[in-house]
Amino acid sequence: MGSPGMPEKKKIPVKNDDKRRPQAVRPRGTESAHASDEPSLDAEEQLGVFEAAMKQFHGRHLAAARELFERAAAGPERDVANRAQLHMAMCDRRLQQEAPSLESAEDYYNYGVALINTRKLAEARQNLEKALSIAPQADHVHYALALAEALGGNLEAAREHLGRAIEIEPRNRLMARQDADFAHFIRHPIFDALLYPEKKSW
Repeated sequence: MGSPGMPEKKKIPVKNDDKRRPQAVRPRGTESAHASDEPSLDAEEQLGVFEAAMKQFHGRHLAAARELFERAAAGPERDVANRAQLHMAMCDRRLQQEAPSLESAEDYYNYGVALINTRKLAEARQNLEKALSIAPQADHVHYALALAEALGGNLEAAREHLGRAIEIEPRNRLMARQDADFAHFIRHPIFDALLYPEKKSW
């Protein structure tokens, strides 16, 4: 879709080969942690982080700026922390204003996939559920919801959505077996009968 900030659609083989499937980006070990996970800053480091945040802010890289402001707000210098908190609030307002305009099931689906990729799982589920309310027979939306639920630790809900995706389009069974994003989950016994119905019970 051509709207600014919207990620390219991911592919999923469904009824036609041009349908979309989420291929979530794996978390990288180099990603920044939240402020609570960071080592505590001294005053000099806090100021450096704040100045780096301001550069991102003026460059309109609001998400990156907000993360740095959050770190700076946890530092020891009160004045710097207060300014960082004010700028965090500004980032939040501007990010909210820049949220994409979503109308169709595909809009909500694509945005949901983008949120899965950044591991904003609660928001991803909300948008994918909205897509499903518009297009309840969309197997690729059920598939994406299954992934979001699995990543969030809700394997029962993941199995339910994956089962529905397979029921609508049986080729999703093979896709899930081969999907790297599902690799850690499909070994769980809860998925055995769904993904490997040919297995004999022992």
